[in-house]
Amino acid sequence: MTETLPDERDSQVGRAIVEDNAELESYYGDLASLDTAALWTVANDIEPWEPTPSSAPTIWRNKALRPQVMRSLDLVSPEKAGRRVVYLRNPKRKDVSACCGWLFSGIQVMWPGEKTSAHKHAASALRFIMEGSGGYTVVDGHKITFSARDFVITPNGTWHDHGVLEDGEISMWQDGLDIPLTNALEANFYAVHPDLYQKPNYPENDSPGSYGAPGLLPANETWDHAYSPLMKFGWNETYEGLQNYAKVSDGSPYDGIIMRYTNPQTGGHVMQTMGAHMQMLRPGEATKAHRHTGNVIYHVAKGNGHSVINGIKFEWAEKDIFCVPAWMWHEHANGADGEEACLFSFNDFPVMEKLGFYREEAFAENDGHQTVEAAG
Repeated sequence: MTETLPDERDSQVGRAIVEDNAELESYYGDLASLDTAALWTVANDIEPWEPTPSSAPTIWRNKALRPQVMRSLDLVSPEKAGRRVVYLRNPKRKDVSACCGWLFSGIQVMWPGEKTSAHKHAASALRFIMEGSGGYTVVDGHKITFSARDFVITPNGTWHDHGVLEDGEISMWQDGLDIPLTNALEANFYAVHPDLYQKPNYPENDSPGSYGAPGLLPANETWDHAYSPLMKFGWNETYEGLQNYAKVSDGSPYDGIIMRYTNPQTGGHVMQTMGAHMQMLRPGEATKAHRHTGNVIYHVAKGNGHSVINGIKFEWAEKDIFCVPAWMWHEHANGADGEEACLFSFNDFPVMEKLGFYREEAFAENDGHQTVEAAG
C-alpha cells in the first residue's frame, strides 16, 4: 500500500503553521503544568482533511479459524466463559478489542443441550448463523429458533440468552456488537438475569410470525421500542428477495443487488447503532469502487470471489469474514462459475447518519476500478 506522505495543504494559511522556538517551548511547558496545551500544536492532527481510519482491512478465513473455534468446545464451558466466543481482533484495534472501527465481532459455538446465562447490556448485538441446527435465542421472553444464514438481532437493553436443543447439532454463529463504541462513549452497562435463565412468555417464533410477512403488520398491536419488532430475518426469504429484485433491477454499480434489513414499523435500520445488508453478485459481476464514512464487516454467505480494499486484493470463500474500514476504497467481484455470490454485512451507518457524518464517494479513475498493489 502506498506510504502516507505529509500533506502539502497543511502549509497554507488556515492550517496550523506555527514554527516552534525556544520561547514557545517554554510556553508549552507552562501550559502543560496547568493541564492545558496550545491547539495549534495538535490542530492539523485532530482536524484531518478527510477521515483517517484506524483499522486495517483484514480477512479471517474460515478454513483456518473454524478448527480453533471448535477447540474451544472442549476447553471452556458457557458457565465459566459467559459466552464461548473467539473474537476477531483487528491488528490495529487490539487496544479496544475491535474487529473494525468501533465494531466488535466474534464466533460463538455451542454443544447440543447447552445454553448461556441470560444477560443484558447497553451495547446492541446481532447474529449471523453459520452452521448447525436446533439453535435458538430468547430476547425479552421471545423465543426465536434459527438455522444457517439466518440473521437475528438482540437489541441493546434486552435480556437475551442462547442455546441449542438436546437433539440439535453443534451450532456456530458470528456475533456483532457495538461494544467498542458504547465503551468509548462511557455508556455501557451489564447485568446478569436474577433467575440466570429466562422463561419464554410468548409463543415460540412470535416475532417472525407476527412481523415477517412482507408488507404486512399486525393491525391491532403496538410496538414502542426503537429497534425492530422483527428479530429474525430468515435466509430463504432473504435469498428470494434478492433474486426477485435482480429480475427487475440492475442493482448498484458499487454493491450489485443489495438490500437492507429494516424495521418493518419504520422502514429504518433494525437497531439504533448498527445496520445490516445482504447483497448478491451475479455470475461474472464485478462492481466499481467507492468509499464511505462508516465501517463494514462482511460475511461470505454464499459463493466465492474477491474484494479490492485500498488497492489490496482479498480472495474470499464461503464463511470467510473480512472488514472494510471507513473511507477506504473498495470493490467486489464474483469468482463463482455460474453461481451467485452473497455477502452479509453489518455496519455503523445508523450512527453516521444520525450524527450527520455519512458521506459517500465514487472512485473516478480507471473506469471505476482500483489498481491492485498487493495480494491478500
